[in-house]
Amino acid sequence: MFTPRRALILVAALVAATGATLPAQAADIPAPGEIVMSSNITHVTNVPKPQALSDIHTDMAFQGDYAFVGNYYGFSIYDIKQPKKTSLVSSVVCPGGQMDMSVYGNLLFGSVDSSRNDDSCSSTSQSASVKESWEGMRIFDVSDKSNPRYVKSVETNCGSHTNTLVPDRAGKNVYIYVSSYGPNANYPDCKPPHDLISIIKVPLDNPAAAAVIATPNLFPDGGNPGLPLPYPNGKSATTGCHDITAYPEKGIAAGACMGEGVLLDISDPEQPKVTAKVRDDVNFAFWHSATFNNEGTKVVFTDELGGGSRATCNAAIGPNKGANAYYDIVGGQLVFKGYFKIARHQADTENCVAHNGSLIPVKGRDVMVQAWYQGGISVVDFTDSAHPQEIAYFERGPDETAPPLDGGFWSAYYYNGYIYGSDFNLGLDVLKLNDPRTNQANSVKMGQLNAQTQGSYPEHGRGVPGGN
Repeated sequence: MFTPRRALILVAALVAATGATLPAQAADIPAPGEIVMSSNITHVTNVPKPQALSDIHTDMAFQGDYAFVGNYYGFSIYDIKQPKKTSLVSSVVCPGGQMDMSVYGNLLFGSVDSSRNDDSCSSTSQSASVKESWEGMRIFDVSDKSNPRYVKSVETNCGSHTNTLVPDRAGKNVYIYVSSYGPNANYPDCKPPHDLISIIKVPLDNPAAAAVIATPNLFPDGGNPGLPLPYPNGKSATTGCHDITAYPEKGIAAGACMGEGVLLDISDPEQPKVTAKVRDDVNFAFWHSATFNNEGTKVVFTDELGGGSRATCNAAIGPNKGANAYYDIVGGQLVFKGYFKIARHQADTENCVAHNGSLIPVKGRDVMVQAWYQGGISVVDFTDSAHPQEIAYFERGPDETAPPLDGGFWSAYYYNGYIYGSDFNLGLDVLKLNDPRTNQANSVKMGQLNAQTQGSYPEHGRGVPGGN
């Protein structure tokens, strides 16, 4: 188990009766490797990154007693039946980009956004300017957690940076919404304009028959043209979506599409339709991800200013760039309410910006846990979406096990009573939140979690086998 050089619980001088803590200021940046956290968080364990996977840890998905953790070099499966004894079950070496993933039944879907010489797990990097190069989605059978089996590959336009799972109502198929970007006139299979997503249909009784069935153009007007200004003031153009979060039972989705945020009607999953758009040319540089609240009446969009490789959590950048933006859905339109960014300043060697998170299932409140790269993990109550408040946090000082601006938590998700954080270099962290505002979530048991496929909370104490 990883042991930090120094472990320390920082408790602010003034602590509210509810357990909230005051933010640390710039002078309080932890020492390299030092752990700091609010008084309502416990660090349960850390499982180091497997030696077989030499690149960084990325996104996660969960099913039953297992966590699936992506890596630029493949993915790993962990047994989390006893979170305090979380252990590695297996690792699959299969290079090809960040390995964004979703799980459903016995299937794992992994994104490949690195152009390869073929679709195999022994492939090597090859320029997208070569027509025969491949990138897209890989499908694995994970019914045997100790020995996952590669089932099928599906090539998609510009590869797959992220993917979103949308089950059909009949339970016969799942659809994969593939988000990608980065077109280039020299790429035969990824030429501009690239204002689309790819939709893969996967028959559950025959996943080897998975195929692209549609490539809907979400931005026939070309989308946001962007603002080509020097960092940190430039704004990305829209050339596809970075990430889409679906809420299938409500027939809606939210897209973070580089230069703008969108709402979609996915009542017919084969024909998603954009119903609302919003832009922020003042503070948002790159619309990165989206999360609905449980009622589907709010969307949290994140801004990945600097692409996750810049030090944006400091006084120079300020509180509104590289942050979350909260929108209420009113009359089918997105209405801006407020921003949130962690107030704890980070060192100039620490990449820090809003990144991946998920809801904590607290009935009647909107609470989210979220990764901020080397800014750590933050728990935010956004019930009042105009005034979101941090109620817990966990972070380490600068990660000196890797080059500067190349560490921290990629994702932080809540699953069945615990928070799981996927750290670039240091592996899988397990945290326990103990707070009267969130403790009721401990009784909510889910059979599955894909953060980009939301479902309403199950009844307390009742699970949803295979559900979201």
